[in-house]
Amino acid sequence: MFSHITVGTGNLREATEFYNAVLCHLGFQQRIVEPDGGPLAACWVNGEAPLPRFYVYEPFNGESASAGNGAMVAFSAPSVEAVDQAFKAAIEHGGADEGQPGEREHYGKGYYGAYLRDLDGNKIHLVYRGDVSA
Repeated sequence: MFSHITVGTGNLREATEFYNAVLCHLGFQQRIVEPDGGPLAACWVNGEAPLPRFYVYEPFNGESASAGNGAMVAFSAPSVEAVDQAFKAAIEHGGADEGQPGEREHYGKGYYGAYLRDLDGNKIHLVYRGDVSA
């Protein structure tokens, strides 16, 4: 359904360190971004699949990065433990707690998630969907 999702950053090096620490717990790996004349970026994929991709970019227009009001990126986790580990890594790497890991059965039986903000204020959701089959 999605080709890629992009969030902006004011510090690509720090954002890359943050997402490497968090996304490794969810099965994502960083992928090389070939220079294409656009802004500097970092990219992650899940396993060997070429798509979908998650990017962190310095804004193309050269202005400050800003988080979208009402925007959120939700990353699927392979287990409850992966949500816990990724959340812990996010907080240890400067992320802000927006909702501790835990059951959220009002979304579905077996739904387990956590909410946080990255270093640039982008809202991130880490979720294990025990309520649906993969």
